[in-house]
Parts: sequence; C-alpha cells; structure tokens
Amino acid sequence: MNKVMLIGNVGKEPEVKYVDAGLCVASVSLATTERGYKLKDGTEVPERTEWHDVVLWRGLAEVVEKYVHKGDKLFIEGQIHSRTYEDRNGIRRHVTEIWAESLELLSPKAKSEEQENV
Repeated sequence: MNKVMLIGNVGKEPEVKYVDAGLCVASVSLATTERGYKLKDGTEVPERTEWHDVVLWRGLAEVVEKYVHKGDKLFIEGQIHSRTYEDRNGIRRHVTEIWAESLELLSPKAKSEEQENV
C-alpha cells in the first residue's frame, strides 16, 4: 500500500499552471516538523523539519489556486511518486513527490475572507 498522510505548513506561494487543454496542476512545498525533546539523561534532540513537494491535480489544484497561501496549514493524503529527468544542463535528477488524493484546509479563515462571505 502506498499511502501518505501529512500535516504541515505551506512554505511558499503555490505554483499553479494549466496544461493539456485546461487541466489544472498545482505544486505546493509543505513543511512538516517533529518537535524537539529532551531525553531522561538530559540530551536534547533538536526539532527537525522535512520539506515535501506536493502535486495536486484538477479540482484539488483549483482549490489550492483559490484558497491556499504561504503559511497555511494543510492536511494532505496521497501517494509517493518518484521520477527521474534530465535538467537543462543534461544532469540526471531524481525527484520524490506526494501526489495528493485529498486536501483539508486547517488554517482559520482570514478576517477579510470572513467579511466577504457575510
């Protein structure tokens, strides 16, 4: 089974583009953080942040385009996808991405958005 669940914060504004006759695709950089802690012997284990490249398609990408911004907290469920490609300099690159199957916005609405909806 290939299943990933992440709760994290968006690190930069999402990148959204339309390809192949209007198909919407969004890319989000998501940071997940494990809190630091102290062991019984006094050793401190520092906080650790991992960055995840998340790809969203179709309706999910359209939701990202309208509502997701840098700093927002998201819950993502999806699958891990790996691929290789050659960059502009001919160097072979390996990328691991999370292809989202569901998205939940966890950040509270901004006051300006709440006022618009009243």
